[in-house]
Amino acid sequence: MAKPDSRLRALVLVLGYAFLYGPILVLMVLSFNDSAMMTTWTGFSLRWYYELFTDRALLEAARLSLIIAAFTATAAVVVGTWIGYVLARMGRFRGFAMFVALASAPLVIPEVVLGISLLLMFVELSDLLGWEASNGAFTIWVGHVILSMAYVSVIIQSRVRDLDRSLEEAALDLGAPPIKVFFQIVLPLIAPAIVAAWLLAFTLSLDDVVIASFLTGPGHTTLPLEVFSRVRLGLKPEINALATIFMLLVAIFVVIAHRVQNRKGIPSS
Repeated sequence: MAKPDSRLRALVLVLGYAFLYGPILVLMVLSFNDSAMMTTWTGFSLRWYYELFTDRALLEAARLSLIIAAFTATAAVVVGTWIGYVLARMGRFRGFAMFVALASAPLVIPEVVLGISLLLMFVELSDLLGWEASNGAFTIWVGHVILSMAYVSVIIQSRVRDLDRSLEEAALDLGAPPIKVFFQIVLPLIAPAIVAAWLLAFTLSLDDVVIASFLTGPGHTTLPLEVFSRVRLGLKPEINALATIFMLLVAIFVVIAHRVQNRKGIPSS
């Protein structure tokens, strides 16, 4: 017979999952609703998935967002890994406080302020360098990299600090140059953290609205901006279909990643 404490924990767990995932499940069910009214179920239908895959503007926005997010995550991991390693291993040096402030500033600066400052920076660069290109995918990518690399550096810094330094010191004592120690010892050990940081940066870029709204230009509308502009005029059922597809892709990816971890014996924590 279950104890009262275990029943209470189970009840709290069920309520917590229902609160978090209940609205998502409702959204997924309504994506198969034949009616255009979000509150009325009239029967099962795939019409909104057909409407989604024939909506060129929405598909183009999704394609642009995925491309920007992939390039953002890659660049943020490269820069953020370097920042995190310097903070964890190089110790205090001249200008260390300024370096830390600049590296962590995107974490505390409101995105509105960051977006405005980047917009002004690109305007000034355009005036100084005669840069005639308008805002678009490149400017959005720069803004997302600046935002994401701060989060990446925090993840990498915490992981590097947990490493056993004796492995690096032994390699240095045996004559290995520091750059070789980093690529052959440190980098493989922090690989799971790098993957986690890449995924976080990818999600931050894919989900961003504020910075992209300042740095976007004609013909370069990202998916969050496209969805946000449509939702303000009324919630459309094809948005539910789009969200359902994203949720299924995320679920499949999580299952695959979990199985890969189990096969390689990598702790899930």
